Amino acid sequence: MEFSGTFELEDTTTEEVWLALSDPVMIESALPGCEFLVRVDDGDVDFDALREEHADRDVEPTSDPEVIAERAFEEGGRYAAVMQISIGPVNPTFETVVTIDHREQPAMEASGEGSAGDSSFEMTSGMELSETDDGVGVEWETEADVFGRIASMGQRVINPAANQVVKRFFSSVQEEIREREIAEGGEVEAAEPAEESGDDRGIVDRILGRSEGS
Repeated sequence: MEFSGTFELEDTTTEEVWLALSDPVMIESALPGCEFLVRVDDGDVDFDALREEHADRDVEPTSDPEVIAERAFEEGGRYAAVMQISIGPVNPTFETVVTIDHREQPAMEASGEGSAGDSSFEMTSGMELSETDDGVGVEWETEADVFGRIASMGQRVINPAANQVVKRFFSSVQEEIREREIAEGGEVEAAEPAEESGDDRGIVDRILGRSEGS
């Protein structure tokens, strides 16, 4: 199955959106039905243990580039998530592992797999940001192989559900950016590559997803 679409975030910049999308904590908050999103090592993922660890975790949202750089998504990194998604008459909770295959502003690509009871999926996904007259455009696409009960519902049921998740996600991203601006009494501080010190350059490199010093 193939899914694609565009979404526009108003009154913002690609730097602000990329900063927000670099932060797993913000992504966890914005994804509908997401219980947690954490980085994991190679090998099997113990989701029960992750649930226990997450129950004791207390991580604050932030727009501080230094804080986000320390926890930002990394190319080659593996991330585990648990998400409940409404698809037709059912609400499966998927245990998912995603790998960031490519990440450099303004584009990101990922692949992954997930399972929920008798349903499972494998997917590749990508997105790219671009400046628009009113803000930032996000073009996204996903290719997925779906198995089990969910697959039997067909793309006419799955496609609207997927589009709704994406729409709610980017709407939440827009709201998160606005709330950060209000909380800080101005615009979100965006990391700029010009006139960087050595330490600042490392922060910018990690946020933008490029190799340090490139």
